[in-house]
Amino acid sequence: MTDNFIKEKSAIPSRPAPVSKSALGGGDDAVTRVMVVDDSSIVRGIVTRTLEAAPRIKVVASVANGALAVKMLGTLECDVIVLDIEMPELDGISALPLLLAINPNVKIIMSSTLTRRGAEISMKAISLGAADYVAKPTSNIGAADAFRAELLGKVQAYGARARLARVARGPSKSGATGMAAPVASAPRVGGIAQSGPLTLRKSVIEKPSIIAIGASTGGPQALSEVLKNLGHGVTQPIVITQHMPPTFTAILAEHMNRYAGRPAAEAIDGEALQGGRIYVAPGGFHMLFEAVGAQTIVRLNDGPMENSCKPAVDPMFRALSDIYKKKLFTVILTGMGYDGLKGAQYAIGAGAALIAQDQASSIVWGMPGAVAQAGLCNAVLPLAQIGQAIGRVARGEML
Repeated sequence: MTDNFIKEKSAIPSRPAPVSKSALGGGDDAVTRVMVVDDSSIVRGIVTRTLEAAPRIKVVASVANGALAVKMLGTLECDVIVLDIEMPELDGISALPLLLAINPNVKIIMSSTLTRRGAEISMKAISLGAADYVAKPTSNIGAADAFRAELLGKVQAYGARARLARVARGPSKSGATGMAAPVASAPRVGGIAQSGPLTLRKSVIEKPSIIAIGASTGGPQALSEVLKNLGHGVTQPIVITQHMPPTFTAILAEHMNRYAGRPAAEAIDGEALQGGRIYVAPGGFHMLFEAVGAQTIVRLNDGPMENSCKPAVDPMFRALSDIYKKKLFTVILTGMGYDGLKGAQYAIGAGAALIAQDQASSIVWGMPGAVAQAGLCNAVLPLAQIGQAIGRVARGEML
């Protein structure tokens, strides 16, 4: 496959006819309905084939620009939109508020290039209501495969939450009551379902010298809420591994600088950690640490992926555990897979404490679910309570 994701600026083929509500069998609430919006017919084809090869996903429309997407959204039921950024007539960032005005419950995943501009616009889109992003790769076959896996995982995850909201709102057919049905938590894709009561660790939590946070799918929004809610008196360094590609992590850190109330930046190899600052693992590198005298020094590592990720949470937790032991406080937020589980086991063995995001507030309860179900957590909390909990522990108060 050559230049898979290079834009075509030639004539745009006619768009396929949308799939009607009746054709979908309107009552099938297990199907995630997706609209693909991209001015490249090649990209639309790749995305459509990737999604429709998976069970319970249906591409209900495939259109070439934001104006067509806005027109189409009012005529069909849609749970997820994969929305390109650079398009003629109406680009993705301009179409975003119009689409959300038509359907506030639709989950919009921005599709952008691996450039600084693409990363900046993707992060801006998330602040304006987009659910997430996928970064388009180059023509490299391995990168294209990784793109497909990320795309499918995020569409499944956000589709599950959108379907839940659709079911809770009730049928829209004539004669239906439209009453919301109470639902405890959303179905999870790429994670584990809570099978029963969780076992929590009752160990004494030391006032930490450092706070380490790991996150993946849904992480940018979750991190924003957590960091805004820390409160006063958090003087420890905060180190964060968020699964993101290069460039995107730099933009994430810049956004944190504006909302977190403390300096934030990508970590730099060889720099000494300072209290009251936020350090984000750069995309493409594991963030490790070394004790040098009384200082802790950042060591960026270009070694193999762990848990199919780089940066990964496990190596960050391990490196910090060796230095801080009982003085390490760890947090696992929403994310697919199990990254953080082995690192958390290692950290707990060294005396660290751990809290995880609960299932109901997680986009995907994979990473937090793995540590919670393993009995490693001192607490499993809704997202809205995690920032305050970190702040209390950081000030030496009770969890």
